[in-house]
Amino acid sequence: MSAASDILGDYQHVIESMTFVTGSKGVFDVRVDGELIYSKGETGRHAEPGEVLGLFEEKYGQGVTKYAS
Repeated sequence: MSAASDILGDYQHVIESMTFVTGSKGVFDVRVDGELIYSKGETGRHAEPGEVLGLFEEKYGQGVTKYAS
């Protein structure tokens, strides 16, 4: 849940919804608006701490102010 917490922590003010879909055999894919941004199946490993957030920010965070807690 770290990836979800990271993204929601910084971008909760611009995220309309977030859905978790269970998979089998340890599947861990992260999609944003249908676009795959991280796949454990493709990398062969779990994401490092902050890695998914970094990928999200590269693709969608440009020009978006982070949530001020």
